Amino acid sequence: MTAAAAQELDELCFLSAQSMSSLKVPEHFQVVKLLGEGSYGKVILAVHKKRGTPMALKFFPRQSTSLYSFLREYNLSLSYCTHPSLTRALGIFFSTPTYYVFAQQAGLYGDLYSVIVSEVGVDEECVQRVMSQLSGAVTHLHSLGFVHRDIKPENIFLCDSSCRWVKLGDFGLARAIGTSVRAVWYESPFCTPEVEPAKEAEKEMERRQRDGTEEEMEDIWVTVEPCIDSWALGVLVYCLLTGCFPWEESTSDDRGYRRYKEWFICEAEKEEKVRDVEWRAEGDNDSYTIMEENHRVNPPPSQFQGLSPLVMTLFKELLHPEPRQRGSPEEILSYLGGPWLMETEREERRKAEEAEKEARKIREVGGVEEELVRDGRAER
Repeated sequence: MTAAAAQELDELCFLSAQSMSSLKVPEHFQVVKLLGEGSYGKVILAVHKKRGTPMALKFFPRQSTSLYSFLREYNLSLSYCTHPSLTRALGIFFSTPTYYVFAQQAGLYGDLYSVIVSEVGVDEECVQRVMSQLSGAVTHLHSLGFVHRDIKPENIFLCDSSCRWVKLGDFGLARAIGTSVRAVWYESPFCTPEVEPAKEAEKEMERRQRDGTEEEMEDIWVTVEPCIDSWALGVLVYCLLTGCFPWEESTSDDRGYRRYKEWFICEAEKEEKVRDVEWRAEGDNDSYTIMEENHRVNPPPSQFQGLSPLVMTLFKELLHPEPRQRGSPEEILSYLGGPWLMETEREERRKAEEAEKEARKIREVGGVEEELVRDGRAER
């Protein structure tokens, strides 16, 4: 599937290159406003003059963008992004003297980054709703043989103001599963820990340049795997719940990540010891009780304070330091519905206790009435 997906995408790029036309934007589109701008180029909200429909025009500078990379992103978005939570191209692509351009579905309400309140996050129900959609979208993309490789709040677009419908976009870094790419380290919590050697190589290169050593270093190559997206989704969950990042970068130099990894290793060792313990095998405790006990015995690092045992277990799946043991995006679905914040868990317990008290009262009243009925029968 992997090789077939890459080959099919290459063929689509070859065919579309033969039919790309040159257009003047003002003749065909009514420009509304600038939606975003970056090193990739810019995105403009426009209305197609003949169709009358709004769309986002993505502009790639021809000077810094190869025709193939432009067509790859366009064709991937057009032909493979068929899930409702993936941003899809609209079949319009062309060139101008300075840009390559294609049209895609417009996120009229901005991106996910714009709704995250710093150090607060967003409503927990909203977080689970968003992650449910992204889980399906990324799983779909993986099933077709591609990895997104750039999941972050800025690349998740809103179709309404309440995040009831979101779309993952920007497929410029997407590659077929199994593709070899040069390892690039960048200072971000979304950067996976397995590319830390690239950071060390970068430091060594800088040292050699300072020393005037001309000897070049060989590039470090990594294989594109779905676990890259799993890591990013785990970091995104944390970001949405807290309005912060769990660490600045996922390397041993970062104190926050180091504390997380130490906690993770302790958890793994503890689970190994209790795996065959009799009380667990007999099922005397439900899975959530086990999570709570683990949470109490080995408390998570301070940056995870306020997060429930349930979501910490999800983090252990998605934020596994070893890429081959990382859970899939589909794992998220198993953790929906339960509390992801401690305050939510406490509120749920309070409601459950009140419901139990009410049920007890009803049972007691029912018991008294039954007794009176029996006494009445006896008298007759």
